[in-house]
Amino acid sequence: MNLHQFRFVHEAARRNLNLTETAKALHTSQPGISKAIMELEEELGVDIFVRHGKRLKRITEPGLEVLKSIDVILRELGNLKRIGDEYAMQDAGTLSIATTHTQARYVLPEPVAALRKKYPKVAVSLHQGTPEQVARMVLDEVADIGLATESLSEFPELVTLPCYEWQHVVVMPASHPLVQVPRLTLELLAAEPLISYHPSFTGRKRIDQAFAQRGLTPNVVLEAIDADVIKTYTRLGLGVGLVAEMAVKDDPTMGKPGSELVWRPVGHLFGPNLARLAFKRGAYLRQFVLAFAELISDRLTRQLILQAMQAPPGQSAAGTGDYGL
Repeated sequence: MNLHQFRFVHEAARRNLNLTETAKALHTSQPGISKAIMELEEELGVDIFVRHGKRLKRITEPGLEVLKSIDVILRELGNLKRIGDEYAMQDAGTLSIATTHTQARYVLPEPVAALRKKYPKVAVSLHQGTPEQVARMVLDEVADIGLATESLSEFPELVTLPCYEWQHVVVMPASHPLVQVPRLTLELLAAEPLISYHPSFTGRKRIDQAFAQRGLTPNVVLEAIDADVIKTYTRLGLGVGLVAEMAVKDDPTMGKPGSELVWRPVGHLFGPNLARLAFKRGAYLRQFVLAFAELISDRLTRQLILQAMQAPPGQSAAGTGDYGL
């Protein structure tokens, strides 16, 4: 047995048993991968895959158990490399962060700048995607840490910790009639053309659920993943915008005398949202990864994070409650 065989089996399972894609991903030949997998099966005395000709059709029952062991071996191998990096370079390396556009644009700049000040030899690599893509990047070890509102808690292979709470706000032209309404309602918003996030981003599910529970159908005329895009089209008069509060609180062009746009909080309509940090379960976290987590949320400490990493799946570390959500 060798690590090459383990990697071939692991990647073949990740690539839906497509050996052509597996070979491309590992920069090797398809016949070489087939031969190595068969040699491993012969040594183990079990078939890992069911074949049809030269194609892999499905994973066998013993193959599933083999894959579990291979996952542990490869994860611990990654940990060994990180431990080596940690002690060889105490204050240097690369912090890879997977997150959504909203978090990257409005939440992370200050923590990233603070980390760079504290660890000037640490480079930062930002990967942006949907919340599900964020989760996958952490699971695939493309990123050390993930930050998003949706999806992260749906993956048992991730350790997720509540980071901060936020609400939606309505953005509208300063001349819009709703500006004069003291307390907005779902009925009023349902009567307007709305511009908001794509359903997989930034709490959009909560918006849809709130309207549905009231028996209302919102008139969403434009969807985007970028709050700046939503604000731009709101300025053009296409409709009323619904964005995350992070996108407006520090915007110097909004809410002041003479501003084109104003905003109103609507947490009473759509409820609170909870952003989460995610780590791959069982991963070794370098010191600057832990330091970065502390910079994002004052609720998180190294001790709490390490406790959560050691806790069994489904059990939270003390002090990491979900704000009652």
